[in-house]
Amino acid sequence: MTTQTTRLALLQMHVEAGNPDENFRRLTEMLEEAVNTEDKPDLIMFPEMWNTGYALEQIGDLADTNGERTKALLSAFSRKHGVQIIGGSIAEGRQDGVYNTIYVFDDKGNVQADYSKIHLFRLMDEEKHLQAGDKIGRFTAGDTDAGMMICYDIRFPELARKLALSGTKALFVPAQWPNPRLHHWRTLLLARAIENQMFVIACNRCGTSGTSTFFGHSMVIDPWGEIIAEAGEEETILRAEIDMSLVDQVRRKIPVFEDRRPALYES
Repeated sequence: MTTQTTRLALLQMHVEAGNPDENFRRLTEMLEEAVNTEDKPDLIMFPEMWNTGYALEQIGDLADTNGERTKALLSAFSRKHGVQIIGGSIAEGRQDGVYNTIYVFDDKGNVQADYSKIHLFRLMDEEKHLQAGDKIGRFTAGDTDAGMMICYDIRFPELARKLALSGTKALFVPAQWPNPRLHHWRTLLLARAIENQMFVIACNRCGTSGTSTFFGHSMVIDPWGEIIAEAGEEETILRAEIDMSLVDQVRRKIPVFEDRRPALYES
């Protein structure tokens, strides 16, 4: 049986709100630690808005203009070490405002794809400070079709299903998901994996920012909904190995997509 094995490293890091220099320093340390092992990862991911945190009142001044600082660091690192990087997400400054954006780098340092968060979280006033993206996030992880969602996006099953129907076999989710909603985090991620029969790889931040605490619990979930790896609440590198060929096996075993009746779902 053919395997499509991918080694993952999720950098569950503390983020200093409003301090990009410290966050770049810490990320660089964790990146070096991630590849300094005999089982070097094929793919590395980190949390949402890792460069600035949710310092939304200052976000216009703090945002990385066109992602240039982020691209310089991650492109050079991915090229040097031959690893693919899903660059968490950053506050990215553009001419028309600030976006919450993921950049994906291939193992040669090229920007392979990008995705800006399309669902803004009004409970944290995101819509007052950030611009919403307007396209679906897709890329290739190794030889596998993959998709991207950011934090609050996972509350929208329509988006995950649209990605699955387009051929996505793995969903990557950087987040800053806070207490007290650990049960929501775990349940929603498990549901997205089970209902779409795909891997879900989610990297949350940890630590405290203002009055908010973040519980970590980064996770790797297989297409059966089984948890392959889960972090605790502390800063750590969560490592896991997945076999993408399992997706096809699961979809053959329980042919959910063949049994859909989409004409009845339309409003």
